[in-house]
Amino acid sequence: MSKQPLLVIAAGGTGGHMFPAQALAEVMLRKGWRVKLSTDARGARYTGGFPHTVEIEEMSSATFARGGVLAKLAVPFRILGGVLGAMREMRKDRPDVVVGFGGYPTIPAMGAAWLMKLPRMIHEQNGILGRVNEVFAKRVSVVACGTWPTTLPDGVQGLHVGNPVRKSVMDRAGAGYISPGDYPMSVLVIGGSQGARILSDVVPTAIAGLPAPILKNLRVSHQARDEDFDRVTAFYAEHGISADVQPFFTDVPARMSEAQLVVSRSGASSVADISVIGRPSILIPFAAAAGDHQTANAKGLSEAGGAIVIPESLLTAESMTEQMALILGNPQGASQMAAAALSAGKPDATEALVAQVEALANKE
Repeated sequence: MSKQPLLVIAAGGTGGHMFPAQALAEVMLRKGWRVKLSTDARGARYTGGFPHTVEIEEMSSATFARGGVLAKLAVPFRILGGVLGAMREMRKDRPDVVVGFGGYPTIPAMGAAWLMKLPRMIHEQNGILGRVNEVFAKRVSVVACGTWPTTLPDGVQGLHVGNPVRKSVMDRAGAGYISPGDYPMSVLVIGGSQGARILSDVVPTAIAGLPAPILKNLRVSHQARDEDFDRVTAFYAEHGISADVQPFFTDVPARMSEAQLVVSRSGASSVADISVIGRPSILIPFAAAAGDHQTANAKGLSEAGGAIVIPESLLTAESMTEQMALILGNPQGASQMAAAALSAGKPDATEALVAQVEALANKE
């Protein structure tokens, strides 16, 4: 058996869970740990960015949120099967620490770690605990919070570590901000890993409504879903607006560091990226997010003065044009917003999380 300490990371099937998990894995490997990722088939699709030395273990898990009656009846058995499978693996190769990042694919590993009394903690990206993290919050030693304040169950103390960001974001942490002026400017429009239809509905019209002196200098990077791609591209072309429309940008950190303004959903990883790089933003929280957690995510940035938040119910092309003009027409105000966003960032979030993992391992 290897003497290297073993970290098991349990993470679910969305970019929001996977990005901070990946950031932790990168650093722990550099520190000489072995790292395993426990997820399910859906989560395994998001593992492309993980270092190749991370061993990926697929465990069966399930959610009550999908499928018909029969599927729902099978859920407890599938979860139990996953927990037993995870316990079998952990007996063969005992982890020094288990960290859960939320999402139902984390249930098997976290359940096994709890039953086996292994050192364990969870990290919650959003300002409201996800369902699975809520279950485990009282069953772990540490609840690390990415967003502050995070609403926690009674009697549970949270530790504000921030949301770890990928290396490509850290490489541009605090990149110099060029305030808006009479020269080429860029606006980045992102709607989370899936794009966002409402941004494709509203933002192009809002940009077309900007005053001519601003508009003539503007370049737009707009992330739009496949089904919205043609109409968004056509709209920008018809209005003579220079725009790069893509379903997915692989170089968001680079585009963000060059932008004078970011228009975005307020998913936890987007908010973390915006604050670590330090850019003025207009945030539109996803109204249907569980527990309205995207509004909670946007709070820190807006209270610091780094972001303007427009609730979906109040979002119109006119309200968006007005806020964009306010930022792009006011170089001093825009620079202050960029500095305020940076002040709300936690660039050392990964280090803080690593310190907690090491402290848990040493307690053993």
